[in-house]
Amino acid sequence: MAAFGVDVIDLFRPVAGYADKVLREANPGELPVEQPAKFQLISNHTMAGLLGLVVRALVLARADEVLE
Repeated sequence: MAAFGVDVIDLFRPVAGYADKVLREANPGELPVEQPAKFQLISNHTMAGLLGLVVRALVLARADEVLE
């Protein structure tokens, strides 16, 4: 009905930079670990209706994607 999590595409953006640093002989153990910065809220409005649940308009307005 709803999912909140990291933006998967945004997770892979720094991979090329890390690969470049490792190929230039940087120690992988010394490279910083980055935390996700972008999250997504996806709501399945159809499934909520089938379950008899009412999703508030505020939640639908804040959702990054609403599946109808």
